[in-house]
Formats: sequence, C-alpha cells, structure tokens
Amino acid sequence: MEIASLRDIGRALGLDAVGAAPVEPYERAERAISERRVNGLFADMSFTVTHPEISCHPEHLLEAARSVVSAALVYYVPGFEPGPGQGHLARHAWRDYYAELRLKLAALGERIGGTYRVLVDSSEHVDREAAVRAGIGFFGKNGLVIVPRLGSWVVLGTLVSDVVIESGEPLERDCGSCRLCIDACPTRALVQDGVLDARRCLSYWTQARTAIPEPMCEEMGASVYGCDICQQACPWNRGVEKRREKSTFQAGEPLISLEDWLTVGDRELLARYQRLYVPRRDPRFMRRNAIVALASAGTREHEPLLKRYTHGRDELLAEHARWALNHLRARFDR
Repeated sequence: MEIASLRDIGRALGLDAVGAAPVEPYERAERAISERRVNGLFADMSFTVTHPEISCHPEHLLEAARSVVSAALVYYVPGFEPGPGQGHLARHAWRDYYAELRLKLAALGERIGGTYRVLVDSSEHVDREAAVRAGIGFFGKNGLVIVPRLGSWVVLGTLVSDVVIESGEPLERDCGSCRLCIDACPTRALVQDGVLDARRCLSYWTQARTAIPEPMCEEMGASVYGCDICQQACPWNRGVEKRREKSTFQAGEPLISLEDWLTVGDRELLARYQRLYVPRRDPRFMRRNAIVALASAGTREHEPLLKRYTHGRDELLAEHARWALNHLRARFDR
C-alpha cells in the first residue's frame, strides 16, 4: 500500500496524522530505557519501561508482521480555569481519547486488510518511537512527540500489520535552541533534552502509589491528575485551536469538585473515572490528590472536611490532610 493511500484512509476515519515504518527493533529506545532505569529516572513506574525486550520489539507482536502504522489523534480543547473548590485534570484525561483512537485504528486495520493488531496505551509497545520512525512527528525536549501544526496535544496509537505499507520519511526537525518547556517546569523534572526524571515530575506524583513529598505538594496547585505545564510553554502548541474545527471540540470533564471526590462512595468514584490510571484501582489515591488540591483551591468552608480526614484511620490521607489544612489556613491568615 502506498503511504498516500494510507493517509487518505486515515483522514477519512478522523485520524489527524498517520504514517508507517518497517517492522524493526527499536534499538535506540531500548538502550535509552535501560540507561534511565539504571539511573533511577523512572522511579517505580512500570508500563513500557518494565519490559523493553517486548515494548521495543514490534516484530514479536504479530506473526509475519511487516509494517508498523502509527496514528495521532488531537485532544486539544480550550482550557477552563478552576474556581474555588475545583480541581483540574490534564487535557488528555478530560475524556477517553484512547478509546476513540482504538476504534479508529481498528477501522483502519479493516480498510488496510490482512491481519493486524491494535495497540493503544499499551505496555507492550513504545508508541512514541513508532510515531517518530513513521514521520508523524519528532521528539521535543520534554520527551513528547511534536506533530507539525498539531503540536504535542495528541494521543498516539499503533497498528501492527502483515501488509507491506510504504514508509513515511522521518522528519528532519528538532527544537533548536528553545528550552521553554525545560525552564517552565516548576520542579526541574526535565533534567536534560528529552530526559524526564519521574521523581521530580508532578504528573508522576499524581499517579504514584505512595505519599507525595511536601515539595511536590506545594507545586501541584489545583491539579488532581497529570500536568500540562511543559506543553503549555511549547511554541509548537500555540495556535492549535485556530487550526481545528470548532465542531471537533468536545470538552469532556476538565474540572472536578474536590469535595465530591472526598465524599462520594469508593465504587462510584472509580466507576466514573475508568479512563484514569489509578494505582491498584484504589480510590484513596484520588482522594489524596483532592486533599492536596484543597490546600490551593479550597475555601474556609472546606476546613471541616479536611479536619475529618486528619482524624481518619487512613494514615496516608490523614498525613496529607494535616499538610493541606495547615496550608489552607495559612492562605487566609496572612
């Protein structure tokens, strides 16, 4: 199949960018993962970094695999500022964009024909490496894939096929001397070009399975899941809204009620947020984040709620509630 035909089919299915590359091992990515694991940069993260011998070898993901098709779906929607008592999520978590991409890639596989396998948000495959090889984008200094005209506001997915597809040309682009994303990170998590230290990353800590260190709590503000700071600083991400049809904007759920996260039942809270990664599917980690966010976004009316948590049986939540209550009071007692 010619690459032009692949792109035409992708556009017809609503994909924002599509490319292809031959099935080959991702030696560069595997080497980088191994080096960063040795240096502890992944903290206790798992996902694609746990088994690079699998995630960096698409040739083993499908019998007789010949092509790796990479696709991008834009998730940018204009932002909303949280009000008192509200927390916010990173844009990619406003709705389940991965589910949408998964369906579109399955439809693409049917149109291509042959045997295929769809991998979206999967621990078995490094989607970013595939996207760069397929010519969809290039690696930015924040480690994300930047797609020309679309920036990094994209979710990525992959289709491994036994059909031979013409390869795209890798982009000869980079960020040049720009380091706005590196300088914008409040915790200096970007330790060098394209290299993230998860131990300093706010997004990591919103998904961690332990207590959040106080220096990180102080920088989280009203965020309860993920972080967009480095993307907001990136020049490639400016003007994306002007290049998108307004009819494609589907806001999902950018803001949440912090009080709701702290009072609704466990089962209901998890059922509402199946799209989020929650360690061990334990809602206490969501409540931990909401407690921390109340330190910045709460009002005097939230003091009794925090105080109840300081006396609760769960020491993880009590510890964060004591910290948040002190900071909340300090905001109003200045």
